[in-house]
Amino acid sequence: MAFILAEHRASGEEVVANFQRYREYLNANQSRFPPRAYELASADWYFDATDHRCPHDAWLEAVTIEEPATGNRREERAVAIRTRLRGAYHDGYLEFHYPRVFEYSLNLKDGVRGHRDWLYDEFRLSPEGHVVHEIQWSGPRETGRWMIQAADVEFVWRPNSSDSRLTSA
Repeated sequence: MAFILAEHRASGEEVVANFQRYREYLNANQSRFPPRAYELASADWYFDATDHRCPHDAWLEAVTIEEPATGNRREERAVAIRTRLRGAYHDGYLEFHYPRVFEYSLNLKDGVRGHRDWLYDEFRLSPEGHVVHEIQWSGPRETGRWMIQAADVEFVWRPNSSDSRLTSA
């Protein structure tokens, strides 16, 4: 069940209604959401394209998939994903970290000019109570779609050092 991705944006009225349904979904499931994911998904600035921390129109700089390990032989393994985006205003970086990933799909259909813009995204819950972060990339048409299912998500806004007026989220 998705709410605010591209396929749910046929008209302005539909967008408003779907954002309302999404907010209601978040509020109804607040106690089930991982805390950082809920904080991010429910923040007014997150979907405000005039806010420099908003990921809309940001560009991918890096994605890293790691397997942090513990144990005597480092046999206890997990999966973690980090992404770094150049903000839409080019005055800082957005960093997402998923420290415990259970499932992911990183799809790219047309990478001739890169992923292009982070178009839309939303947070939902899996049946197991994990956060599902679905992200659509697009240029003139959709270039890819990512789905990351994780225990939670951490977000940091890092302004360029030359602009000290902006702060972390």
